Amino acid sequence: MFDDTTSYGLLKTLEHNPSLSQRDLAKRLGISLGKVNFCLNALVEKGCLKVNNFRNSDNKLAYAYLLTPRGAEEKARITVHFLQYKMQEYEQLRSEIKTLKREAKQTGLLENVHP
Repeated sequence: MFDDTTSYGLLKTLEHNPSLSQRDLAKRLGISLGKVNFCLNALVEKGCLKVNNFRNSDNKLAYAYLLTPRGAEEKARITVHFLQYKMQEYEQLRSEIKTLKREAKQTGLLENVHP
């Protein structure tokens, strides 16, 4: 349940919006509320997030999820990992598109198609 994709999404979102509720995070990331709760607890346990309760707030359940220095490092590590993965995926897609175009051209499928 706890993966780099979810961690990255949470860390990136909370970096700029630390007071979002778990429900709002779930909606923004397109994941279940339970998964958000589980992953936030895991990030707190890893030392990537610090949780502050708004004691003076009317909503006593309001929290701020603040990135710790370790959280910023984790986000940077995951960002580099995703960039490498996406670059590899991009190159594979480019190669596949090139092959498909060549095959379509050889079989005459592109003669009546406008780019």
